Amino acid sequence: MTKYTTINRRTCLKGLGAALALPLLDVMGWAEASEKKEFKPPVRLGFMYMPHGVIMDQFWPKDAESFLTSPPPALESLRPVLDQCLLMKGIAGVSNGPYRGAPHALELSTWLTAALPDPDKRDKISISISADQIAANSLGAFTALPSLELATMPQTWKENQAGLNEAYYSHCSFRSPTQAVPAETNPRNVLNRLFNKKEQEDGLTSNGMSGLDRSMLDLVIGGARDLRRTLSQTDQKKLDQYLDSVRSVERRIAAIEMRQKDAALEKAGVRPSRSHKTAPPIEIKIPEGDKRSEYMQVMCDLNVLAFQTDTTRVCTYIGSTPNGVSYPELGFKDQHHSQTHHNGEKKKVDKVAAITKFNIDQFAYMVNKMHSLQEGDGTLLDNCIMMWGSGLEDGDRHTRANLPFILAGSGGGAINTGRFLPDVKGNQGDLLTTLLTCVGIPLDRPVGIATKQIKEIPARS
Repeated sequence: MTKYTTINRRTCLKGLGAALALPLLDVMGWAEASEKKEFKPPVRLGFMYMPHGVIMDQFWPKDAESFLTSPPPALESLRPVLDQCLLMKGIAGVSNGPYRGAPHALELSTWLTAALPDPDKRDKISISISADQIAANSLGAFTALPSLELATMPQTWKENQAGLNEAYYSHCSFRSPTQAVPAETNPRNVLNRLFNKKEQEDGLTSNGMSGLDRSMLDLVIGGARDLRRTLSQTDQKKLDQYLDSVRSVERRIAAIEMRQKDAALEKAGVRPSRSHKTAPPIEIKIPEGDKRSEYMQVMCDLNVLAFQTDTTRVCTYIGSTPNGVSYPELGFKDQHHSQTHHNGEKKKVDKVAAITKFNIDQFAYMVNKMHSLQEGDGTLLDNCIMMWGSGLEDGDRHTRANLPFILAGSGGGAINTGRFLPDVKGNQGDLLTTLLTCVGIPLDRPVGIATKQIKEIPARS
């Protein structure tokens, strides 16, 4: 057996009070690993959401045999990693019960809870702890952040279908039955949280970063270069790849912020100092800009960095909420929700299909990047279970009999991937309960409406 000389996994490069965690290197061991055992990368669990369901014949594969070779149009961007994906048709959502007039309040709030709100306390948060927070309670003991919650849109939608609390429309994470977990929509704040930096209000340099931020990052990367001289060629490559990612995310966030400031100046009648014209601004706080994909990919990159550095092992990303979302990047400004009520009209159906593909493309961007990053004897994706999905099957009819889910990553070998299962018998709670078990999380009760585990998911030992 190979003998490893290990350094503590939580070793950090420090400079001026900033801390930057490192990716897994061959010379590293995980903090919770026994000294008598070879280290094994931990399993991470991620969830990415899109509202309003899908166009079924554009999403579901034709059959199990053609899944890997002829994926449906919506899944085309996942083709490079389809052998590491699992699709299942037949996962039923939570019944609307007494809330027949509130499909959009329920589609997101029930997605990770697999439970209905308490009908006697409709105006208050009273539902169930969500699967991601169950995972965070178990896995969070080993990381700086128990979980990371991301969103593309502010969680401030004002509506109360069937008298339900507004938070049900825009939250998927619930720390307890009465506490919704807010998500972060500003990528700069996420970056600062990951690297333990305080937001700087003034003193921004020409690239949109504060001088202190730049000095800290330079010191950190300088320290990494000193460490690099002591590493093997394999570890040097991993470290270089990681630092490139950090720099890239930092630059992209700075560029978004600078364009946003220029847009604000132009709106106020002040011409920006730079002579060249920049790209159309991306709205950060209310992201309805022409390049929604750029914003979403930055958030996906932050999810990857958080997992790569083992800063957290649980992440949720609400790609959009059930109301008020448009996609001008796709060539039309119609809102997602209005187009889902298509009644078979081809133009609207095509727009919904394009929106679905767009959202899956962003998920594919993230999991393909995870697949490109080496970790241990495999890749980062090998050690993750990433779930993309929606809380409705069909946005036109608000059906929930066959909720669309994509699982990517084998969870360290816990899941048998590369398959489409066209006739699975189970519900949303069964799926979530099974995934938590695959990650190794002990459960004292099923999740939500679960009655069993789905036996087709786990890899056979």
